[in-house]
Amino acid sequence: MPELRSGARRSKRLGDLQPDPQTTNQAENLLAPALARTRRRGRGRGNATAIARGPSAATPSRPTAAGRGRGVRLVDLEPEPPGRVLPQTVGLGAPEVAAKRLEGAQNKDNIMAGGSRDKIMGVEEDASTTPVPERVQVGNSPLYKTERKLGKGGFGQVYVGRRVSGGSEGPGPDAIEVALKCEHRSSKGCSHGPPYEWQVYNALNGCYGIPWVHYKGRQGDFYILVMDMLGPSLWDVWNSLGQSMSPGMAACIAVEAISILEKLHMNGFVHGDVKPENFLLGQPGTAEEKKLYLIDLGLASRWKDVSSGQHVEYDQRPDIFRGTIRYASVHAHLGRTGSRRDDLESLAYTLIFLIKGRLPWQGYQGDNKSFLVCKKKMSTSPELMCCFCPAPFKLFLEAVSNMKFDEEPNYPKLIALFDTLIDPCVSLRPIRIDGALKVGQKRGRLLLNLEEDEQPKKKIRLGSPATQWISVYNARRPMKQRYHYNVADSRLCQHVEKGNEDGLYISCVASATNLWALIMDAGTGFNAQVYELSAVFLHKDWIMEQWEQNYYISSIAGAANGSSLVVMSKGTPYTQQSYKVSESFPFKWINKKWKEGFHVTSMTTAGSRWGVVMSRNSGYSEQVVELDFLYPSEGIHRRWENGYRITSMAATADQAAFTLSIPRRKVMDETQETLRTSAFPSTHVKEKWSKNLYIASICYGRTVC
Repeated sequence: MPELRSGARRSKRLGDLQPDPQTTNQAENLLAPALARTRRRGRGRGNATAIARGPSAATPSRPTAAGRGRGVRLVDLEPEPPGRVLPQTVGLGAPEVAAKRLEGAQNKDNIMAGGSRDKIMGVEEDASTTPVPERVQVGNSPLYKTERKLGKGGFGQVYVGRRVSGGSEGPGPDAIEVALKCEHRSSKGCSHGPPYEWQVYNALNGCYGIPWVHYKGRQGDFYILVMDMLGPSLWDVWNSLGQSMSPGMAACIAVEAISILEKLHMNGFVHGDVKPENFLLGQPGTAEEKKLYLIDLGLASRWKDVSSGQHVEYDQRPDIFRGTIRYASVHAHLGRTGSRRDDLESLAYTLIFLIKGRLPWQGYQGDNKSFLVCKKKMSTSPELMCCFCPAPFKLFLEAVSNMKFDEEPNYPKLIALFDTLIDPCVSLRPIRIDGALKVGQKRGRLLLNLEEDEQPKKKIRLGSPATQWISVYNARRPMKQRYHYNVADSRLCQHVEKGNEDGLYISCVASATNLWALIMDAGTGFNAQVYELSAVFLHKDWIMEQWEQNYYISSIAGAANGSSLVVMSKGTPYTQQSYKVSESFPFKWINKKWKEGFHVTSMTTAGSRWGVVMSRNSGYSEQVVELDFLYPSEGIHRRWENGYRITSMAATADQAAFTLSIPRRKVMDETQETLRTSAFPSTHVKEKWSKNLYIASICYGRTVC
């Protein structure tokens, strides 16, 4: 039996290549492909850094949850700016945040201007200081004189355009006054020609509740849209009403906004940035002054594939955030592909804000603002969120926050929730609800009559946050497997040595309450193995020394006190490795390494710190990550359906991360199951073994029960 080695050794030659991890914990540690080495080193035995541990505290029992897959994110007095963060600008974890880009027209005919303490930092100004044309004529439009500025965002500026001659009062292509949205050709939104927003308006022009674009074209250095001039935003109205709206007015807004979103969704788009600043009323003094409009389509995206008519595929990119932090859905914070549920969740937050004047997550500042806001959204119950709000608002929030990714919203039923709050006298309603009335009269009542016959829906997000063991089981040919848990540092060596004597190697490790769990089995394919217990989280010097000896990291575990257990083996397929320690989940780094041919092969946490190991020649062809503040059941099941299987996972007290991979070589039986238990799943393992299901990965941290 190959001897088991452990202990700390310093490699001066390699140690000089990188800064010390204690001073730069964000540094990436990389092993270049190793050639034959002639330098000899001493060999030793025994455990390094054995620290005494007390017994594990008793953990109250909770019901288990399993999944199975088979092969076949003082009241603020300023608005959240009408901004957006574009792809590849914001990671969910704060220290990874890059420069953020904002865009959007400020409130039309602003009652109140100024920056917000709650806004996304790092506004990217217009790409050029070139002044906009004094006179505008694009396409077949009349000639307009550019007057006062209505607003300015990261990429676009909006001005009043006054027709030089002729024209008529009111909206339309012959209007005397229009809104001119000007975007410089060198702005980020125009890097490949006209702004993306133009494509959306082309598809939606004339859609209910969307303002008309009458002309568009390029003049000099600017792409210009000529649009209907509108009135104040809901943000302006809210301010003019003393920063509080009546539930009756909010209910009118709710039903009309749902109707507008329904029409938008019917055309295959989701808005992506629903908030008070993006809902405008018609011009005061006109017949449209009580009509609601939805503006700013720069973040709109398709939820339905144009060619097939099918729902777009689910995906998650934790480094992408689209929208406005205050109102964004939880799924947007987590980087999930936008769908209809996200617009409705943002609308729920908008309505609650208009009534109460604040949301529970307002006031967070700093680089990790998005992380903290998402965490607060996930942990705030609808009952607490909607206290002092009439019941329909809580019911609406519950319904939309538990929708599945591709679920079709029941718009009539959502509209009907607010019936009792709307004044029956049309002339007394502060907002026209034309679209909502059509929806309700035609279909809503019929569907409500069937409500008692509906099966209760499984709540996909609401639940009690819990800290549990998460174990993953793969179908394997019959083999010998052994587990140990609640292992103190001082007893680790004897368990490992006994396993080695029986032909077993460590396949995965984990930690809970500063005690270790290890799984050993006969199916690893390893032929030699070393490990180190260290008070340093992923001890760089020792790892690099083992790399020199052609050992590769095969499993890692971190404890709450910051210590770690690193297992390195020979007989792995790996040809090169790199690892990173980070204060937040390092998805941007993972994405970069994917492009270099690496795949995640091990993950762990120590307190709030993450450690991720990536390897070349891992045997995987594709890989994705699921990251959530609760157990991401829906995401995991969707990945299973597409042929992915969990290959590594880790969790902190706040988040759980799962790496799912597609192997290059198809396995005979792709069955995989997950189990969540309050205690180590010792009572379940033997049952799994009887089905030839063996522990493939295990960790302890945040889930939901």
